[in-house]
Amino acid sequence: MTIRLLPGDRAAADPERALTLGVMGGGQLGRMFVHAAQQLGFRTAVLDPDATSPAGLVAHAHVQAEYLDEAGLQALADTADAITTEFENVPAEALRRLAERRPVAPSGDAVAVCQDRAAEKAHFVDCGVPVAPHAVIADEAALAAVPDDLLPGILKTARMGYDGKGQIRVADRAALEAGWAELGRVTCVLEKRLPLAFEVSVIVARGRDGRVVAFPLQQNLHRDGILAVTTVPAPAGTPALEAEAIGCAARIAADLGYVGVLCIEFFILEDGSLVANEMAPRPHNSGHHTIDSCDLSQFDLQVRAMAGLPLAKPRLHSPTVMLNLLGDLWFDAAGQERTPDWAAVLALPGANLHLYGKESARRGRKMGHLTITGATPAAARETALQAAALLGIEPF
Repeated sequence: MTIRLLPGDRAAADPERALTLGVMGGGQLGRMFVHAAQQLGFRTAVLDPDATSPAGLVAHAHVQAEYLDEAGLQALADTADAITTEFENVPAEALRRLAERRPVAPSGDAVAVCQDRAAEKAHFVDCGVPVAPHAVIADEAALAAVPDDLLPGILKTARMGYDGKGQIRVADRAALEAGWAELGRVTCVLEKRLPLAFEVSVIVARGRDGRVVAFPLQQNLHRDGILAVTTVPAPAGTPALEAEAIGCAARIAADLGYVGVLCIEFFILEDGSLVANEMAPRPHNSGHHTIDSCDLSQFDLQVRAMAGLPLAKPRLHSPTVMLNLLGDLWFDAAGQERTPDWAAVLALPGANLHLYGKESARRGRKMGHLTITGATPAAARETALQAAALLGIEPF
């Protein structure tokens, strides 16, 4: 374990220091959280094993340790006054250990539910939130007992799946058996494939006092299981759909005793009905646009929830389209590495470029995002399509 402080910043190791907010995980969400916390004058500390993690490079203190390293956890608890997480696969046990010494939001128990698709589905059902018909497959007997009407379906590992990883489409029982074997015969959830019209997400923030505020409904386009485009206001959304999605998210958060920012992804079916897909116990890729399109970002609300500051309702001041920037853009058709033409992109009106400070690009890696704001939804979309053409992103 090592601890890095910003040059000249010994205050982070001083017990009389100013208030410090800590984050488990040093990726881009941690980096944006750190920036939001620093804007309000908080000191920041990051625990991440990577010496060059995007958040660790900009925090006041970087504890370089594995997430369950006891000395690292003690160092973070000694440095930070309150602690959060920036991605859902930080071990819940690490958060529980930290909670013995410092306030932690969200709690390890809440994160544990989000880490297990079977537990997550059960929680949705308990909250009265619609979900796709599904079955949990933990052994051969459960595999044999899968009802015929769940096929064709999507088989997903119960744990450690994200961005389309750990998922296999299965058309019949033979494919189901082969898929379960391919996934290592670990506990999985089989979901019935439904006729989808589009996908949305809603981000809420809940304080320790139970107050909940929400961002507007976001419509999302995924490619190869990875978020590609987010549009706000949601083009196919309605006030009734938005109210239903926010209501579902608020119930889910309340039943978890949740504190912090929570994202729920929903599928909207061809008949207009809504089913919950999954949740993320943190700010979410689909909400990164809020930095530029809203008067409060999702990271501002994460900081406020942690620090016990008022959770004001965020306001969307500009229609927006956000493009996810994957490492593929850093390679030309021949596979040679290149730098995207940022100058041409930044010449577009309403273009806000966010690069995450990652040292190297690789295909499928999230390197940044581009938010295009406009006076109208049509104007934002038109400019976003121009940006996509400049970058070589498939139109939408």
